[in-house]
Amino acid sequence: MQFGKVDNPSEIDFSLPADDKQTLKVLNENKSNKKFEAYVGCAKWNKTDLKSFYPKKTKDELEYYSTQFNSIELNATFYKIPDREQVITWKEKTPADFKFYPKISNTISHFRRLSNVKEPLTQYCDAISNFEEKLGMVFLQLHDNFKPKDFDRLKTLVTEFPKAIPLAIELRNEEWFTDENISDEIFELFHQHQISNIIVDTAGRRDMLHMKLTTPQAFIRYVGANDESDYKRLDDWVVRIAKWKKEGLQELNFFVHQNIEKASPLLSAYFIKKLNKALDLNLHVPVMADENPTLF
Repeated sequence: MQFGKVDNPSEIDFSLPADDKQTLKVLNENKSNKKFEAYVGCAKWNKTDLKSFYPKKTKDELEYYSTQFNSIELNATFYKIPDREQVITWKEKTPADFKFYPKISNTISHFRRLSNVKEPLTQYCDAISNFEEKLGMVFLQLHDNFKPKDFDRLKTLVTEFPKAIPLAIELRNEEWFTDENISDEIFELFHQHQISNIIVDTAGRRDMLHMKLTTPQAFIRYVGANDESDYKRLDDWVVRIAKWKKEGLQELNFFVHQNIEKASPLLSAYFIKKLNKALDLNLHVPVMADENPTLF
């Protein structure tokens, strides 16, 4: 993943900012006795990218991946809307507690830019609904140049999106975050419609680390820098998530990316170990086929 990549990560301040005031409000108003759930995964399952992860002679990558992780950020659906049969095939290869987080097609987000998208959106939703109980959330990633001037199109999609399908949205243009009036308006809209605002932690775009939760379901896309600092950054996230859990967080959806993706399972395993200990969870810790994998 090249988004937010920098040449010298040692020069970046990776400290997590303070919680946004709306985040604390959202968490406190949703405190309940509901069991906390955590889903941690990678962005891909293919052997080409995750070279040190799969044992030799692995026949089915998704089938094996799903024995090690409980979720996947499914980016394949960004490039092509799958048909019903493909979704069912993916679903049936995985255990009962596995979750898919498919990205909304770029036809909708990038080419049509949320304009005149009823037909492809219906096609997409009809297809991914076949994940049934294994559907975590779908997520909409908007183009870098999709700005607040396009707010009306985003508002229309938010209000008309099928309520039966959980949705998260990633805003990438910095203007959504630099004007407080705009950010308050868009995040209140997300909150009203129970849409999760995606937090992105990547080296070159610290503005996207806004710490704004709009639902008690956190969706975090973490992009490592293939640097030793990646471990400390994950330590800080464990501390923050433990704090959020005490304040009312009901669900964590955390996906690990790397500029060199082969390190993603390694970082994920480290994060899961820390999360299990801090939150008294029992998530499976992925096993690396390569006994000496590295971040670099």
